[in-house]
Amino acid sequence: MSSTTFRTALSAASAEGRLLRALGAVNAMAARVASDCDFDALWVSGLEVSTAAGLPDENVLGPRDLADVVAALGRVSDLPVIIDVDNAGGSAPTAARFATDLARAGAAALCLEDSGYPKVNSFALHREQQLADPGLMRDQLKAMRDAAPEMVLVARTEALICGEPLAHALQRAVLYAEAGADAILIHSKDASGDQARQTAAAWDGRCPLVTVPTAFPDVICEELAAAGFTLAIYANQMSRVSYAAMTAAANQFTINGSFTSPGAPPLAPVQDLLRVADRSARACV
Repeated sequence: MSSTTFRTALSAASAEGRLLRALGAVNAMAARVASDCDFDALWVSGLEVSTAAGLPDENVLGPRDLADVVAALGRVSDLPVIIDVDNAGGSAPTAARFATDLARAGAAALCLEDSGYPKVNSFALHREQQLADPGLMRDQLKAMRDAAPEMVLVARTEALICGEPLAHALQRAVLYAEAGADAILIHSKDASGDQARQTAAAWDGRCPLVTVPTAFPDVICEELAAAGFTLAIYANQMSRVSYAAMTAAANQFTINGSFTSPGAPPLAPVQDLLRVADRSARACV
């Protein structure tokens, strides 16, 4: 799906009070699952891509790393791809490069956050998150718009993550919307979901509101839509469930010497793997 089509879908969902759902997809298998399970978009997470490559989630990824993932997803899915570009290298020129290269790769949207360089994962305890100057974020958004005029830009503020009051987060969000962002994401790690609800209630609706409910997974889609969110990003659940299943399977094998012993996680048929890339594939196992 093109950036223009995704922008139209986002605007329509906002006007109608519907919630679009994006699923984190670090590879073609996750993209196939998202397509088959009727998600509306794919999310390329900086955490997932970094982890899959054995890299820390600390501004180590470049545009080419992300573009390779976009190419893999596009082989099996037509869903729009939203790219987590973190703080896009911490400058306007690097942000412009991310926008140019990922537009060419086929991304429909980019999500830029106002974390200080080098970035810190929003839920990390081993390092302290810092906010970038809002003027830098404004300059980055403008540079990205100039570099890729059709790209959907999601501006994400980490103000609440850093302990700033909601009023400060909203000030940043308004500035980013005025700088050209098509949607706003005010990130929260409040496990109750109350902070997210308060954020939605306080937002003036000048552009669609996005949420990443990683910290409040019990708040279901219907509640998020009713609160006023237009897009929910389920950013890393597929990697987490995969890691948990792989660990459980390997532990059961260590204990029992078989991947099919009682209590072991179920194995997908080999045919399912073949059919990720070739829907007509068949296998005997």
